[in-house]
Amino acid sequence: MGVAAAFPTKHRKLGFSELRAAWYFSVQIRAGVAQTQLDAHQDVLKISSNPPGDSHFNAMIKDKESPIRSCHFVYIVALVFGTIIQFSDESEFVVDMSKTSLVHVPKDLPPNTKVLDLAQNNISELHLSDVSFLSGLKVLRLSHNKIQGLDISIFKFNHDLEYLDLSHNQLQKISCHPITTSLKHLDLSFNDFDALPICKEFGNLTQLNFLGLSATKLEQLDLLPVAHLHLSCILLDLEDYYMKENKKESLQILNTKKLHLVFHPNSFFSVQVKISVNSLGCLQLTNIKVNDDNCQVLLKFLSGLTGRPTLLNFTLNHMETTWKCLVKVFQFLWPKPVEYLNIYNLTIVESIDEEDFTYYKTTLKSLKIEYVTNEVFIFSQTALYTVFSEMNIPMLTISDTPFIHMLCPQEPSTFKFLNFTQNAFTDSVFQNCDTLTRLETLILQKNELKDLFKTSLMTKGMLSLETLDVSWNSLEYDRRDGNCTWVGSIVVLNLSSNALTDSVFRCLPPRIKVLDLHNNRIRSIPKDVTGLETLQELNLASNSLAHLPGCGILSSLSILIIDYNSISNPSTDFFQSCQKIRSLKAGNNPFQCSCELREFIQSVGQVSSDVVEGWPESYKCDYPESYKGTPLKDFHVSELSCNTALLIVTIVVPGLVLAVAVTVLCIYLDLPWYLRMVCQWTQTRRRARNVPLEERQRTLQFHAFISYSEHDSAWVKNELIPNLEKEDIRICLHERNFVAGKSIVENIINCIEKSYKSIFVLSPNFVQSEWCHYELYFAHHNLFHEGSDNLILILLEPIPQNTIPDRYHKLRALMAQRTYLERPKEKGKHGLFWANIRAAFNIKLRLVTENDDVKG
Repeated sequence: MGVAAAFPTKHRKLGFSELRAAWYFSVQIRAGVAQTQLDAHQDVLKISSNPPGDSHFNAMIKDKESPIRSCHFVYIVALVFGTIIQFSDESEFVVDMSKTSLVHVPKDLPPNTKVLDLAQNNISELHLSDVSFLSGLKVLRLSHNKIQGLDISIFKFNHDLEYLDLSHNQLQKISCHPITTSLKHLDLSFNDFDALPICKEFGNLTQLNFLGLSATKLEQLDLLPVAHLHLSCILLDLEDYYMKENKKESLQILNTKKLHLVFHPNSFFSVQVKISVNSLGCLQLTNIKVNDDNCQVLLKFLSGLTGRPTLLNFTLNHMETTWKCLVKVFQFLWPKPVEYLNIYNLTIVESIDEEDFTYYKTTLKSLKIEYVTNEVFIFSQTALYTVFSEMNIPMLTISDTPFIHMLCPQEPSTFKFLNFTQNAFTDSVFQNCDTLTRLETLILQKNELKDLFKTSLMTKGMLSLETLDVSWNSLEYDRRDGNCTWVGSIVVLNLSSNALTDSVFRCLPPRIKVLDLHNNRIRSIPKDVTGLETLQELNLASNSLAHLPGCGILSSLSILIIDYNSISNPSTDFFQSCQKIRSLKAGNNPFQCSCELREFIQSVGQVSSDVVEGWPESYKCDYPESYKGTPLKDFHVSELSCNTALLIVTIVVPGLVLAVAVTVLCIYLDLPWYLRMVCQWTQTRRRARNVPLEERQRTLQFHAFISYSEHDSAWVKNELIPNLEKEDIRICLHERNFVAGKSIVENIINCIEKSYKSIFVLSPNFVQSEWCHYELYFAHHNLFHEGSDNLILILLEPIPQNTIPDRYHKLRALMAQRTYLERPKEKGKHGLFWANIRAAFNIKLRLVTENDDVKG
């Protein structure tokens, strides 16, 4: 990966953190060919390509394999982290102009450029003026161009240059001159040099970590100018190396931790040069092609390199060999001090027959074989598998191969770690095997296992097994008896990416602590399962769970991963149920934003921010549509709409208060009576609007309408009416003025409306008359409707307040607020009494219109 991937623009101003990231990805260690570079990094980077949810299992497996990768780790640390540029200025630039078909170095580069990538172009020449103005340049990549000559002096002004890559060009010679001593990485490999391009000035590069060279011939003292330097890695490209007949060549390399030799990919191995290295820790050979005839040439070449006790890690990359020669290589290395043997991209040709192999006492700790191609189609499987199954080493990895089986060791085995990832093993593997008693970790990932019950039987004799990874198979379990026979020592089990359902919880090891079940077909955890009291970490991501499980049967659970399921309403009491939980990952579920979810959100806010992973960015509403995509932390709903009790109180209490108020009004104020009066008055007014216009044009017909009790009729007819009518005051009485055929209420309303005044003769008898009260109500209503003062109250006899019913509150109010005329008992005051009544009618009015027809 070059700078282009991370920085697509031509010139880009970057911050400190971005520059460091750019440096890591842009300054890739050029180890000759792209595949070689990939192989050098693949072990360290492999963990990042694993599916989500495997991090814990990979970490444990990585701990087991870490010694195997120690050489690669040292190599990468030395060549990458050891040469990282510590940018401190936020204004520095990274310029990527790779793959742009340039034929010369651009002249318009920013003067403050720090990282310049010109790889994979057509540049053929370099001049002083091309880079002299880039005084702060630290990284320069010119690989994969067409440069034929190099004058080292062109870099004399680049005092900060640390990384210079000129690999994969057409360089035939270089002109030696002093060069900046800050250089840490110099790659001149895969060019057309005859002899190793070493200048005496290279001896001053005291900070140099990596040196890449190429040559067609070697001399013993070629590397003498740099012999005193302590390099991390030397890469020698020997693809075009050839040796003259009857001439023995040798090369002395004094100090380097890693030596990487690259040979021609299509030629049989024939290099017979003697290479001696002091304190070599890691040796890697790339492009090894051997058969039965020249196998001894390879072994002789290796004898000079593998005898030193410091060589712990040996890697063969891109190796094509016969089975017989491969066994010879194993036999040759078995008594050597090598501890970690790695073979990548192995191709087996010709035939596979039974070969003798003596398992001497060995210091070898690990054999790792990855990416095997078997071009032999008919062979003895026993001959192949026996060589590996009987190895007396602690760790064996055979992955990405076409192996369909592996034999059980015949004798008690020393294996503690077995990794058979991506083979074709079936359920028959290691059945009834009692010799793997020391085995602690077994990885059968990406095979063809189908029956979980048989997998449990497989472990029965593995008495020390702690970690088992059978992910990415086709495992199923449909039994209901739960009689799985697991070895009791298993504490870590990876069953992810299979076809397991809820019943898997009835087939688990008894003391399991870490369980990975992500990417299966699980819908729920059965509530009646037992034996999960020791479970501490559970991964159920990418299943079909609809509910967030509690910890009732998972009393020790501390880590739960349950993202990418079908959980819409997480349990509100999860954190109360799971007191020991310290990590919950439940994001990316179809959350239904509702009152129930509101309580879960509140509970999340009450725990530490480190407990809920991915919060809040991975927790969003999926339903209802109006809230889709809304982060849960931004979802709010009122307490009233979620609290049923509060909602009931809010609705019922006002309702009860209203009901009590209505009851009081009905009991004490006769509210139904008033409602009935309002209804009748409204109906009468509506009928009045329907009368023809000429009839509605009539005005007042009477001076007064008199309302009285029948018990007071004698006084009204003998005294009140005569005294008023003798003064030409027209009186409306119900006996003579009510219209036949109309209702009493309608007649009362019509009389009141046609009269200028309404006279009410008040007495205890009036209070007891309901019709009198009707007339008073309508007259009072008309008072407010017409906006005039049309009431005359005559108190015929005193009325005690306590005798007036509560429902007659209008009468109480009128007597308290309005002036009334009290009939005097003394005859001497009667004159004044009648004068006051007549005074209410002293206004001369036109009582009747021209078309008026007054009756009676």
